[in-house]
Amino acid sequence: MNHHIKKQLVLKTRHRRVRRKVAGSAEQPRLSVSRSLKNVEAQLIDDVAGRSLLGMSSLSKEVREQVAGAGGKCAQGRVVGRLLAEKALQSGIQKVVFDRGGFRYHGRVKALAEGAREGGLKF
Repeated sequence: MNHHIKKQLVLKTRHRRVRRKVAGSAEQPRLSVSRSLKNVEAQLIDDVAGRSLLGMSSLSKEVREQVAGAGGKCAQGRVVGRLLAEKALQSGIQKVVFDRGGFRYHGRVKALAEGAREGGLKF
């Protein structure tokens, strides 16, 4: 089996395992994290209604302005988490359920979670 395909399969399996235990609602949405080699994205999802409430990406203009030359990918993750938390608080969302998306709670994923906590979200 191709190494890349096997890696994706393992990630999907891990994500399914996490999703069995984690579900979001309108009152307490799921904070879903996705990352690629260069970027990180986060969404607040209401699983009952099946829709995304908010989203933030390291590709957005706000994040690029704040990170501009001041750090690497972990710094991006922290800024994305903080900005998402600020938007969520403005929308009246204070508590979330964290979904690491099958990724390890390490590096960018951990930085994003810490940034969201700094921004005022409660997990």
